[in-house]
Amino acid sequence: MEILQALAALVYCNGSKCQKYLPDLLGKTGLLMKLSDLAQSDPEVRRAAVHCLANLCLSVPGQPYLEEPYQNICFQAFLTTLQSPKSSDMDDITFCMLLQNALRGIQSLLNGGKMKLKQTEELGALLAVLKKSMFHGLPGLNIEMPSVLYPTPLPQYDGRPPVKPQQSESSASRPTVNKKKKSKVKPKKTQQGEDEEESGGEMEAAPVISTCRGNLREGSTRHTSSVGVQGLPLDGSGATGKDRVSSAFSSSSWKRVSSSESDYSDAEGGMQSKMRSYQAKVRQGALACFLSTIKSIEKKVLYGYWSAFVPDTPELGSPQSVSLMTLTLKDPSPKTRACALQVLSAILDGSKQFLSVAEDTSDHRRAFTPFSVMIASSIRELHRCLLLALAAESSSQTLTQIIKCLANLVSNAPYNRLKLSLLTKVWTQIKPYIRHKDVNVRVSSLTLLGAIVSTHAPLPEVQLLLQQPCSSGLSHSSSATPHLSPSDWWKKAPAGPSLEEASVSSPQGSSEPCWLIRLCISTIVLPKEDSCSGSDAGSAAGSTYEPSPMRLEALQVLAHLARGYFSMAQVYLMELGEVICKCMGEADPSIQLHGAKLLEELGTGLTQQYKPDSTIAPDQRVPVFLVVMFWTMMLNGPLPRALQNSEHPTLQASACDALSSILPEAFSSLPNDRQILCITMLLGLNDSKNRLVKAATSRALGVYVLFPCLRQDVIFVADTANAILMSLQDKSLNVRAKAAWSLGNLTDTLIVNMETSDPSFQEEFSGLLLLKMLRSAIEASKDKDKVKSNAVRALGNLLHFLQPSHIEKPRFAEIIEESIQALISTVLIEAAMKVRWNACYAMGNVFKNPALPLGIAPWTSQAYNALTSVVTSCKNFKVRIRSATALSIPNKREQYGSVDQYAQIWDALVTALQKSEDTTDFLEFKYCASLRTQICQALIHLLSLASASDLPCINRTLTLNGDMIQSYILQFLKSGAEEDDTGAPRSPQERDQMVTMALKHLNSVQALAGDTAKRAVVGFLEDTLAIYFDSSG
Repeated sequence: MEILQALAALVYCNGSKCQKYLPDLLGKTGLLMKLSDLAQSDPEVRRAAVHCLANLCLSVPGQPYLEEPYQNICFQAFLTTLQSPKSSDMDDITFCMLLQNALRGIQSLLNGGKMKLKQTEELGALLAVLKKSMFHGLPGLNIEMPSVLYPTPLPQYDGRPPVKPQQSESSASRPTVNKKKKSKVKPKKTQQGEDEEESGGEMEAAPVISTCRGNLREGSTRHTSSVGVQGLPLDGSGATGKDRVSSAFSSSSWKRVSSSESDYSDAEGGMQSKMRSYQAKVRQGALACFLSTIKSIEKKVLYGYWSAFVPDTPELGSPQSVSLMTLTLKDPSPKTRACALQVLSAILDGSKQFLSVAEDTSDHRRAFTPFSVMIASSIRELHRCLLLALAAESSSQTLTQIIKCLANLVSNAPYNRLKLSLLTKVWTQIKPYIRHKDVNVRVSSLTLLGAIVSTHAPLPEVQLLLQQPCSSGLSHSSSATPHLSPSDWWKKAPAGPSLEEASVSSPQGSSEPCWLIRLCISTIVLPKEDSCSGSDAGSAAGSTYEPSPMRLEALQVLAHLARGYFSMAQVYLMELGEVICKCMGEADPSIQLHGAKLLEELGTGLTQQYKPDSTIAPDQRVPVFLVVMFWTMMLNGPLPRALQNSEHPTLQASACDALSSILPEAFSSLPNDRQILCITMLLGLNDSKNRLVKAATSRALGVYVLFPCLRQDVIFVADTANAILMSLQDKSLNVRAKAAWSLGNLTDTLIVNMETSDPSFQEEFSGLLLLKMLRSAIEASKDKDKVKSNAVRALGNLLHFLQPSHIEKPRFAEIIEESIQALISTVLIEAAMKVRWNACYAMGNVFKNPALPLGIAPWTSQAYNALTSVVTSCKNFKVRIRSATALSIPNKREQYGSVDQYAQIWDALVTALQKSEDTTDFLEFKYCASLRTQICQALIHLLSLASASDLPCINRTLTLNGDMIQSYILQFLKSGAEEDDTGAPRSPQERDQMVTMALKHLNSVQALAGDTAKRAVVGFLEDTLAIYFDSSG
């Protein structure tokens, strides 16, 4: 024993230095393998050998780890240890220590060794023993497990509920549980020895969970000398009438666990306490190991085992299966309960896609339970159990974990597909905890409220909850106090029976003010309750605020509300402006940063209201004069100082983002010196050495250059162009990507200015700057996709903008050729869809410039060849649509080049029409109709420009594919408006007018001598129109 103890100390974190001794220790006949084997007669020796193995597996960061074969040997040894029952000659405490060592060893392999559990059998066996160990020694629960847990096959889903039958529980994925029902309510606990015992052993890999303080439960004073007295709750809080106390937790069962003090001698009582402490440590070790397992496997693999660890609503008359919630509700150790909640949080984290299939249904007469219904049932049960745990918990640390777990659930559950009331129950039950004495509980409560207002926002259910008066939930009294002003409300709230109040800034006739916004404002700007209660407001200057985490969380909740429920936030606009000014004027950079982020959200909300596609009625929008007042307050306050705060670049970047969210209509109404301040600040910050600041500035300039009041200012546009071109040379990809986006916006502005009746902008804009912009855009088109997609957009706009005076100059000829070659190569390369789509769009923009020599320039055929290649063969249909659109833009026959070039374009479009349903990706099918519409429009456009020399080629195609082409053109004529941005005519009248115009043009064409092609093509169009008019009456 002493030698094994010495060996354990020697190999501790030294596994990488024991390479030459590993065969003797871990080989087939290795010392530790023999001594840790089940056949080992001395239980203490076996425990010590497993301890050595666990220490050997511990790693030190930066040092090499055990080789994979030895990792597998150790893993199998630990797994065998955990799978084996307790031998008759081993006492309970030694067995607990043996299990703890095995669990610690596996955890080290997963954490330090980055061991991957690739085999289903291997993972299933580990999960089975972990589940068994999770409940080790839990009073009143005897669980039998299969040797391996197998995953439930998950259906492939695309956001719609599948109809595949799915058993809610099977012998493979569910453990066999003793037929003992469990109480849904966690019993009250009074374990005097528990916390002292646990304080010595912190859970590895779970630093968030701290040792529970000696926090005795209510009623524990009655049994002060009894160790581990267990009792059911005396009141009904958290339990419903349907909750059953099963035989496993009946009074006789509890007497076996802990009886009155007369049943044991002091020594026996001490042993019982020690025993329970060791068992709790096994459960904690299993949960810590499970947490490491979750981190080492993919989420899609983990969710195959969902039903083995997450509760489901039990069928009527059947017992609830054991799950992580069993520990949360039943475990006597607060630390174990917190560990279980941490594991459940890890499972829920990132589960949004998996849970998105959940759907409630009222149809209970099915022969099977659909997968979507099973997941919805599981979500409901999680809500129910976590709220029960919330009502019954008294440990602040565990309470914090429960609320964090609820926040994770709320962030990932698809409430838009579930029945109402789930969020209402959470909302109602969490309200009292906002005033909890423990700051961590208060912070996590605000986090949960933030999750509720950000999930699938805006939800009608949450909208109603936000409009509730404060008195519902924050106190136990239903009476209401008189309406108080905001500051009075916060000071008098602790003494009053309720917290109902109204906002002084609420306009008459508006809906009830939002109590959550008022709570957050008070949390941020007013002193702590204890510092101002019983004292005059005048002493508040020297008082302290709520702790920083609380204030930061309140700012985040306000930002969520501004993003998802702006109609609520806009009532408090000016007051929130004062809050932002206060926060950004403080010394704490974190408070300043969150203030800036709130400003950005409010600015974005105001801008969204005034967008052309906004559904907000004009009389419901914040008036422009009020928006001007708001931004004047910001610009006269600490925002400019934050923009200049080079010590905190993150704050500077966030302030830039906030400044870019200003409403254009409000910007033009700002005092002239404030407008100049904004522009000067942004142009100055573009020289920043910090990449975060530079990226934010580049983006902000790209927003400002679209403002109607600035876009015709040649000097501002030129200054912005120079600043953006400088950022395009930056080493940071993020800066270059933002600069490219802004360059695209700037060139959009050039096109808008070109389309106005005033030619002065084009005349005054520097040709030299245009050359620089073209060169920079060409270089950027060779960059990464993030930069490339906007670089080609800019190239198309610039080539469209070029005036005849530019094109005539020799120095532009070469750069035009290079620009078009850059576009052609981008159209053809295998890049991201967005890049190729933008390149095709840009090519269409080039074709819109009548001053360019399209049709006679050498690059004409290359450009058309690239587009025809894409329209017939690109896998992405949106790119095909865009290339067909580009092919239909030239409005003169000579722009299509030679007869051969025209014929090649015509044939390619006919081939594209034939292949318009050829795809292996089902997601592309929804674009088939739009693609055919665009190709038909392009074909009709080509017919409306055809010359006599083109007709033989067209006739040849119609002879081969006339029926197919006619059927699609008839579909085109009959189809209504479609949601696309290709510019295709929307109404059937416009479409048949296109065909009529093409027919009229063909009739006017002078046919070649002896050529019958004209008659055939004209006959084809006449037949098509006749069929269409006959069918439409």
